[in-house]
Amino acid sequence: MELRQLEYFVAVAEEANFTRAAERVHISQSGVSAQVRRLEHELGAALIDRTGRAATLTAAGQAALGHARDVLGAARAVRQAVDDVSGVLRGRLDVGMVSGCTITPLFDALAAFGAAHPRIEISLSEDSSDRLTDQVRAGQLDVALIGAAGHTPLGLETFTIVSERLMAAAPAGHPLTEGGKPRTLAEVTSHPLVCMPQGTGVRAVLDAACARCDLLPEIALVASAPDAVADLAQRGLGVAILSESMTSVRDGRLQATPIADVDIASILALVWRPEPSPALRELLVHARVAFGASR
Repeated sequence: MELRQLEYFVAVAEEANFTRAAERVHISQSGVSAQVRRLEHELGAALIDRTGRAATLTAAGQAALGHARDVLGAARAVRQAVDDVSGVLRGRLDVGMVSGCTITPLFDALAAFGAAHPRIEISLSEDSSDRLTDQVRAGQLDVALIGAAGHTPLGLETFTIVSERLMAAAPAGHPLTEGGKPRTLAEVTSHPLVCMPQGTGVRAVLDAACARCDLLPEIALVASAPDAVADLAQRGLGVAILSESMTSVRDGRLQATPIADVDIASILALVWRPEPSPALRELLVHARVAFGASR
C-alpha cells in the first residue's frame, strides 16, 4: 500500500469523478484508475462503485475513507515536523478564490510568495464562497478568498480585506438616480436587477436583506464578475447591485446610490484554519503586504 494510492482514492471519493480527481492530483485519468485498482486488489475489496455516472463509494470505501485521510494527514505532519526543524519550506499550498473575483493583490501575493519559495507548489481554484469555506474546514484548501454577508465564518482565522455597504447603480436618467439621494431596498427591487451569483458576498447580502424585508426581487441577469454586472447595467438591462468599491470607477456611465435600509456589510476576506503551516504563514505575510499596499 502506497501513500499515492491513498491520495488518489481520497481524491476520487471527494470529487466523485475520476477525471476531476486526475486533474486535482495532476496525473492522467488512467494513472489514477490503475492505482486505485491496485489498492482495491491489495485490500481485497472494491472501494469505488463505477457502475453509475458518478464514482461513488462502496461500503468498504466508506469504511476506508476516514482512515485514508488520517494516514495522509499523518504523513503531512511528519514532513512538516522535519521541515520545521530544518527551516525548509516545501510542499504544496491549495488556494481558493470566489468565482469571478479578480483581486489583483491576491495575485501579487502569490507571485511574491512563489518567487521567495520556489519549492512550494501553488494551486488556485475557483468556487462559491460556501463551498470554499467547507473545503477550508475539511482541509482540502489551505486558504481561500471568500465573500460573506455581515460576518466572516465562525471557527476560522480571517483577514478581512473589504467590508462595504451595498449599492445600486444605473445609467444617468434612471429613476433611481434622480435627486442623488439614497433609496430604500423596496424602491431598488421595484426594478429588474443585475447581480452576482449565489455564493458571492454581494449576493448573500442582497438575499439576506430581501428576506428580512419580505421582498422578492426580479433577477433579470446574473454575471460572475463585477465588471460584467456593471456593463450589463450600463446597457439598460437592469439595476446593478454591487459593493461600494465595485461602483467607484465606471467613467461616469453608471451612477451609484446607497441602499439606505441595508445595514449588512458585504465582506471579502481570506479564511484559513487555526495553526497554519509555516508555508501558509509566509503566504499570509505576503498577502498582508499586498493588500496593505493596495489600500
